[in-house]
Amino acid sequence: MKHKKSILITGGAGFIGSHVVRLFVNKYPDYHIFNLDLLTYAGNLENLQDVEKSSNYSFLKADITNEPEINKLFDLYRFEGVIHLAAESHVDRSISDPLAFVKTNVMGTMVLLNAFKKIWEGDFNGKRFYHISTDEVYGTLGDTGLFSETTPYDPNSPYSASKASSDHFVRAYGETYKLPYIISNCSNNYGENQFPEKLIPLFINNILENKMLPVYGDGNYTRDWLYVKDHAEAIDLVFHKGKNTATYNIGGFNEWKNIDLVKLLCQQMDVKLSKPKGTSEKLITFVKDRPGHDLRYAIDASKISQELGWKPSVTFEEGLSKTIDWYLNNKDWLENVTSGAYQTYYEKQYK
Repeated sequence: MKHKKSILITGGAGFIGSHVVRLFVNKYPDYHIFNLDLLTYAGNLENLQDVEKSSNYSFLKADITNEPEINKLFDLYRFEGVIHLAAESHVDRSISDPLAFVKTNVMGTMVLLNAFKKIWEGDFNGKRFYHISTDEVYGTLGDTGLFSETTPYDPNSPYSASKASSDHFVRAYGETYKLPYIISNCSNNYGENQFPEKLIPLFINNILENKMLPVYGDGNYTRDWLYVKDHAEAIDLVFHKGKNTATYNIGGFNEWKNIDLVKLLCQQMDVKLSKPKGTSEKLITFVKDRPGHDLRYAIDASKISQELGWKPSVTFEEGLSKTIDWYLNNKDWLENVTSGAYQTYYEKQYK
């Protein structure tokens, strides 16, 4: 079968990326989906076992910062669309190793932009470079207000600064070279297949292992939570129906203080594990705050709702329950990830 379009999804073995890859492979049989991932610690091809043998799916192990390698792949496959998700994304890691974030998030994005510009310059019709970013580029909010697409950038961590820089380069390439781009900024994602360094899977795993649940500061930091499958659906809509040079904020309309979220998680875990009420809450331990910790993020997602008709499909309580059920039903996956055994999957399947 001759495919109509070649679509490159970077970071497709990661948490959000794997959900986007699965959606596109299953929904668009006339596309050829190329999943490009370096398979660093957060990339896991076990996330995509259900689609890895599909005729319209290919995996490419490559580093987005390796310019000759990326140029070669663009020349060979002539990707007509790029959905760029590959990124270093954990704030704590950015504080201990900021240069790694500059390399991947800024230089990697630049390499992709240059490769895309090189093969399509003068013929951008029907082409699109879609860059996925974060709400953290906007900085922090007080007790009121929401981030909109016109909120000034004010990043406070090396991670958010690196993402803000990559956003600016994408826009600059659109302005300078007329490269057709779209940017979306999303709130905190949660759901199935998330690497257990992030709050929700970490705390699920810690409760299963009867370990402490470390909560920063007083626990009153507030985040907007977005179910990953809803985010994948939004990415699909933005890629196909969004306007070139536009930015879309994608949020879950689910603001939660960290301590309230953790208590809800504990309550649901106690019920699902048939433990006495309050058992898991006893594991909550307040720890020293991290530097530059933003007080509150909250997304105004009215633009994508009004223009493209997107809205979240679940409440946070429903999404959290689905997420916990998945981890409880996939303990082998969780054990493989926490032990590092998942990193042998590529060698077994692709060598």
